[in-house]
Amino acid sequence: MMNIEIYDAGFQTLFPDNAVLEELFDQAIWAEGPVWLPKENAVIFSDVKGNCMYKWKANQGITIFRSPSDFANGNAVLPDGSLVTCQHGSRSISHTDLNGTINTLTTTFDGKRLNSPNDLVVKSDGSIWFTDPPYGILSNHEGYQAPSEIVGCYIYCYYPEDNKTYLATFNTMRPNGLFFSPDEKTLYVADMSSVEFSQQGLHHLVAFDVVGHQLQNRRTICEITPGIPDGFCLDKNELIYCSCEDGVLVITPQGKYIAKIHIGKTVSNCTLGGVHQNELYITATNSLYRLTLNTHGFQYDYCFSKN
Repeated sequence: MMNIEIYDAGFQTLFPDNAVLEELFDQAIWAEGPVWLPKENAVIFSDVKGNCMYKWKANQGITIFRSPSDFANGNAVLPDGSLVTCQHGSRSISHTDLNGTINTLTTTFDGKRLNSPNDLVVKSDGSIWFTDPPYGILSNHEGYQAPSEIVGCYIYCYYPEDNKTYLATFNTMRPNGLFFSPDEKTLYVADMSSVEFSQQGLHHLVAFDVVGHQLQNRRTICEITPGIPDGFCLDKNELIYCSCEDGVLVITPQGKYIAKIHIGKTVSNCTLGGVHQNELYITATNSLYRLTLNTHGFQYDYCFSKN
């Protein structure tokens, strides 16, 4: 039996009595960016430092999806079921259509090259919201070392319909993972400047109100410990499943810790997928895991409502 620590007995039923954490793959260097592809019943995830992307399907196991991947990191799906990806190497957001054709969507803001888009989430209107910390340009380990052309690390919104990138907010230090609330009125963000500033840096989940293509009213949800918040996802009840140093913390929208899934490796990200969106896919250091829950996600509902 896996080690699940429950802090609030009212959420005991979130986990099935026979819950088993399955390790599906363990050959990555740094696994990241899991996303469920509803049209394929498959998970795509990145090995950032390995410069490749993998696909996992229940009836096929692991196959290489793309190699080299241009140091791909975060992934998401558009309403038509196609894939969008953060690419450190080209400092861009790319789109892979349903035929496998790859096109670049955005690489600049205000005439300046982006730092290294890290994670992204798609709104039901098709807009793509992404974070832009510098990790892909700090060295050649997960990108190409280069100076930043933008003063800070911000959150952006790209609209495919008008091919424009907007600055959503500059009120972040080191934004990383991000995810909408079910009603899309709130955007949750991991702000993790403690990576650079260990003593006084942030390792917090924060939230913003979504107003058009702007983010307003920043507030702190909670401090993540141990470690830092990297990627995360939400379920239909707005519970947050957040990465930390040795597992996944389950947190209410008010910032209360209610449970922890102990994995024993540093977790980078997670997503709820599967046919019923009740399977939590977790990337942790070199591995991909799966855990079935008594809840459901909502992230991929728009992929079917548009068809």
